[in-house]
Amino acid sequence: MHNLFQQRRYLLTASAAVLACALTGKVWAADPSYPQKSVSILVAYAPGGQGDTFARIVSDRLSAAYKQSVVVENKPGVSGTVGTRLAAAAKPDGYTLFLGQTGEITVNRVLMKDLGYDPMKDLVPVVMIGNAPLVLLVPADAPYNSLSDLIARIRAQPGAFSYGTVGAGTPGHLAAVALGLGANLDMVNVPYKGVGPLISDLMGARLQMFFSSASAAMPQIRGGKLKPLAVTTTTRMHALPDVPTVAEIAVPGFSYTLWGGLFVPLGTSSAIIDSINREVNAIMATPDIRARFETDDQAVAANTPAQFAAYVRAEAVKYEKLITDAKLKYE
Repeated sequence: MHNLFQQRRYLLTASAAVLACALTGKVWAADPSYPQKSVSILVAYAPGGQGDTFARIVSDRLSAAYKQSVVVENKPGVSGTVGTRLAAAAKPDGYTLFLGQTGEITVNRVLMKDLGYDPMKDLVPVVMIGNAPLVLLVPADAPYNSLSDLIARIRAQPGAFSYGTVGAGTPGHLAAVALGLGANLDMVNVPYKGVGPLISDLMGARLQMFFSSASAAMPQIRGGKLKPLAVTTTTRMHALPDVPTVAEIAVPGFSYTLWGGLFVPLGTSSAIIDSINREVNAIMATPDIRARFETDDQAVAANTPAQFAAYVRAEAVKYEKLITDAKLKYE
């Protein structure tokens, strides 16, 4: 099972978040009775997605722990930039938290120009909540039953194989791009406005492949409607022990996931950051929540703000190189 500590060299790096706050002079005095009123968790996408799920699991338990209302507010729009901009501009008093994910924090800043904010500078990592693997899906009746076979067929017919995406810079899109670069494949990107039509075309073999979140893929896999050929983590999923990793078969070191965690605006006091980190780690360690996340291979180890910050920095470097190498642009 993958977790927050896969890349040990990055996790030895200390977080500069507190120092950065001090240098900017934006630190707010810690409130020993925090919180004294309702807390909001902003989510940059509509209800029902992975980030929204992370936020709602945490909000329910935080409300009980803090004895204050913790409310999820969905602020979708423009690939997550609307909600992220609101979070970056929020008052750094601990009453506006942000559920940041791979795209909003590490991808959009490279892929999109003139955002008006930099999530790597304007938002401080607090705690990672979950890290979701992706699964490479193909039609159930596809004539290939392994990633090696699929790669051989793509190489034999350059430009004839298509993969689906639900937006530029989404984890599924970038995983496909990384596979194409790493294995030297010529494939066609077919963008969709939603997962529903994409899955329908994939099941009908009008599309050849799709990197889906594991939680969304499992019902289709269990129902025999789609076939998994590989997973995007560095180790195999417990739920799919017979499905190899992309790293095993094609691209050493391949790791593309959808992680999510809480962030706060720069200037939020270290006491509030530590309080939220402590409470969320305790929530994620409760048996029912832990079991739920482990079922989908999304669980991560308890982590400090410094460890989460180091992981985010490593991810930012990885995606910046991928986007640059692939010459990707936001469309």
